Amino acid sequence: MSCFSLALRASQTGETVRYSRLCVWFTSLTILVARTQACRLVPPTAPGGFCLQSGRGSVLTEDGEVEMDASIMDGRDLATGAVSAVRCISNPIKLARLVMDKTPHCFLTDRGAAKFAADMGIPEIPGEQLVTERSRKHLEKERQEKGAPNAACPQNLGTVGAVALDCRGDVAYATSTGGTVNKMCGRVGDSPCVGSGGYADNSIGAVSTTGHGESILKVNLARLALFHLEQGKTVEEAAELALGYMKSKLKALGGLILVSRTGHWVAKWTSASMPWAAVKGGKVHAGIDLGDSTVMDLS
Repeated sequence: MSCFSLALRASQTGETVRYSRLCVWFTSLTILVARTQACRLVPPTAPGGFCLQSGRGSVLTEDGEVEMDASIMDGRDLATGAVSAVRCISNPIKLARLVMDKTPHCFLTDRGAAKFAADMGIPEIPGEQLVTERSRKHLEKERQEKGAPNAACPQNLGTVGAVALDCRGDVAYATSTGGTVNKMCGRVGDSPCVGSGGYADNSIGAVSTTGHGESILKVNLARLALFHLEQGKTVEEAAELALGYMKSKLKALGGLILVSRTGHWVAKWTSASMPWAAVKGGKVHAGIDLGDSTVMDLS
């Protein structure tokens, strides 16, 4: 399962402005609240919750280690930051944000990303601290079954993504993941790749994706969804067309969250389920399975 959240038409608060871009905060399962103008993911890692893999609890590589990917994008000027195959840090999305804000580049990987993290003062933590008993058991089960990742049954059980639209019409997205269980070392999926794992453009909207990474890369799922939106389709139609194309062309499953520049939004998936939440107008909309959603007051 993947965890996705949206925040729409967030207004300024009386709190001190800490960032320069749309701010995305995760609380509890998938609730996200946009505050000012920054974009940041802080995924929950509480025991017993869903396996949200963007930090501690990420799935393991074939060598039993954690390698994480993340990307972030500001729809105002298409500013982008991404990292891949990063180890020994707790939140790769923070590093992606620093790539966006502090370098002339869009994407850093492996040793270069590690050096940059150290230069930026991001604490290095022992790799074993990111490994949980659940992730060990998951890897062992995969090894015993000798099952290779299947396009029809995605193995990335916890991509964390968010999109947001604020009161000024600025959009942003962020996507972070540990990838697929039992993956080859150095494998990079869709999450850090702009246009596949997500995209944001103030003139269209913002989207974040999940599913079989190799298939998402092949169809550029995020930008494909925004293309349909750009051509006049509704958010529902754009999501269905993009996901439907990937399913028919590659027999691959996935999901996405999408918000248009006008504030219309959708959470859509072709997989069995996808935990998601949306915050708009003081109301929280949330769900996991098809046809199952709840609405509650944000408090």
